[in-house]
Amino acid sequence: MTPVPIRYGARPCSLVVCRGCCCGDARKNPGTDHAAQLARLREAAAASGGRLAVRTSDCLGPCAQANIIVVQPSTEGRRRGGRAAWIGFTLDDDCLDDILAWTKAGGPGIAEPPATLALQMIDPPKN
Repeated sequence: MTPVPIRYGARPCSLVVCRGCCCGDARKNPGTDHAAQLARLREAAAASGGRLAVRTSDCLGPCAQANIIVVQPSTEGRRRGGRAAWIGFTLDDDCLDDILAWTKAGGPGIAEPPATLALQMIDPPKN
């Protein structure tokens, strides 16, 4: 997959990583190295040349499906109709591989998510 070029001033594809009451909690998901996952995502963002941003958030809501990562479209992705994708159960390296491959290809609105990642998509909580 060829990375999508970014325009000056354009917002990159962004990952919002939940680190609230349940996500990132070793007691809830003891087999996951939560700190290493976040470090890996931040390293990928640093190496992306500005095509990916990562931030954390307090509780995003769907605690039963922890860990949650929201993939937000870039400016170009949003222009093409992309909307934020909520990914649940992001507990292993395979899932992170899929998320990073999708964002490298452009993310929502630009590239289709890997089929395995599409199976993990959840509805955002209602306000």
